[in-house]
Amino acid sequence: MPDRAHLEALATQLEASGDYRVLRKLRQRDQLPSPPPGARLGLVLDVETTGADLRGDEVIELAMVRFVYSPEGEVLGIQEIFQGYHQPSKPISAEITALTGIDAATVAGHKLDLDRVGAFVAPSAIVVAHNAAFDRRFAERLPPYFSTKAWGCSMSEPPWREEGFEGLKLSHLAAQCGFFYDKHQALQDCLATLEILARPLPSGRTALAALLERARRPSWRLWAENAPFEHKDVLKARGYRWSGGDDGRPRAWWTDVDQDMVEAELDWLRSNVYGYEAEVPQRRLTAFDRYSERA
Repeated sequence: MPDRAHLEALATQLEASGDYRVLRKLRQRDQLPSPPPGARLGLVLDVETTGADLRGDEVIELAMVRFVYSPEGEVLGIQEIFQGYHQPSKPISAEITALTGIDAATVAGHKLDLDRVGAFVAPSAIVVAHNAAFDRRFAERLPPYFSTKAWGCSMSEPPWREEGFEGLKLSHLAAQCGFFYDKHQALQDCLATLEILARPLPSGRTALAALLERARRPSWRLWAENAPFEHKDVLKARGYRWSGGDDGRPRAWWTDVDQDMVEAELDWLRSNVYGYEAEVPQRRLTAFDRYSERA
């Protein structure tokens, strides 16, 4: 079998022709147990669950990768890895097994060691997930290790589309970064997320640097209460989502916008939805409550 150096030379030759794109298999970054002076610790997290219902479904797998990064957003290495299963109180459906590869035998007798989870999470300055709006809500159902942390989303916070990327799914971003990995395995998803964050964007900065910049800025949640029914398609097309009001929040369409876009969005609502100077409920969000069920 050809050695790795020979295969890499062939791949480079194919790429140089301009007629081929070569995807390399994801390889785990080097471990860096002791961060250098001034470096910070971050955490990439992925959960697998029995479904998407926060009130009825449960976490069945938790994977985390604690990594070291510079204040400028350069990934320096991996510090430690955590992976654990949890046997739920109800059967795992065939659909979830097909999606995650996790069945009853995988989780039988397993229980997450929450003390170990807490010790693993504690040193991290920020928790990152690819679709943090899903992962954070389930992670916060565990004891309060995750609710006090700043969170970032590797799917929504780096400016992928502005940088020329097509699609926001992790596997799509990985392919555009030149690698592939074993999908639907929580630990592999964490390692792939860390890798796309470590890669430089066409603009020169890393995706992690862009995420950190975005995460540090406050955003605002706007609730289009009492919006006329006939404008629901207009709101939906603009990216607003519907809240049925059964969780104590307003029964209304809502969206999140950056702080510097609040006035423009209010003007849009008043001109295109209300037709008058409506008072629109607002809430300020930071990385400490963004993506949380508490928001």
